[in-house]
Amino acid sequence: MPQGPRKIIIDTDPGQDDAVAILLALASPEEVEVLGICAVAGNVPLALTARNARIVCELAGQPGVKVFAGCDRPLSRKLVTAEYVHGATGLDGPQLPDPVMPLQDRHAVDFIIETLRAEPAGTVTLCPLGPLTNIATALQRAPDIASRIQEIVLMGGAYFEVGNVTPAAEFNIYVDPQAADIVFRSGVPLVVMPLDVTHKALTTRPRIEAFRAMGTEPGRMVAEWTDFFERFDVQKYGSEGAPLHDPCVIAWLIRPELFTGRHINVEIETQSELTLGMTVADWWGVTDRKPNALFIGDLDADGFYALLTERIARL
Repeated sequence: MPQGPRKIIIDTDPGQDDAVAILLALASPEEVEVLGICAVAGNVPLALTARNARIVCELAGQPGVKVFAGCDRPLSRKLVTAEYVHGATGLDGPQLPDPVMPLQDRHAVDFIIETLRAEPAGTVTLCPLGPLTNIATALQRAPDIASRIQEIVLMGGAYFEVGNVTPAAEFNIYVDPQAADIVFRSGVPLVVMPLDVTHKALTTRPRIEAFRAMGTEPGRMVAEWTDFFERFDVQKYGSEGAPLHDPCVIAWLIRPELFTGRHINVEIETQSELTLGMTVADWWGVTDRKPNALFIGDLDADGFYALLTERIARL
């Protein structure tokens, strides 16, 4: 393993929980070095996800982070978005200023390919927090990069929890199942944060108030984002709070001991109208299909929120 912080590219569709994940990464330079942030269409259209990513970088006091706009639609189907969860802007809740920092001229897919070819092989981790369109497109255009990726750590899919956008499918996979299929068949080492683990990373009133009590702008924003974000999940699931899905990806890189899972086979359903986007996870090893992903099933929620609180307080 290379010494020093792990080099990562964040691929994202912010989204309040994406925003918290970006803040966690930017607040953790000892463990992760953010080479760039790639926006993809997902929770909201691309123009908004690219805007939101820059807003979050400025909130973290790091306007020098390079943000690239990527694919504005899935590989072969119409874009499905989630304003009903995240609001019209994707970051509804607090009032947010327009970003000042520029969007980079290069397409996100070109940035991913060029970075993986320029950095030593096996030293860059991809961290997709949204649909996998950018990652799959890069793998299609430049098959040679697959062997150069250290790991792909992603949020998506489910096993026991099954679907949150259809009865069978989790949102990120459902938006672009063809892209997910390419990634899961790529041979790149995968770590997957499915709904089964993210639904255990629930906000609670004390956890939200801990962010607000920081007395900082990032702390206030996180508290207001989670105030807004949790209303949907509390109503839908009857839970105490909302799952912070995407920060689980970054937390894994920083504190992997907070998580447990199994190395299993995961296939993506791309044909069925009924189960399109389902992650068919062989959790019990009932097939002879070769394992292709570390599928995470549990986490220490108190330790997860302690990490989030400690790091975001730095900003």
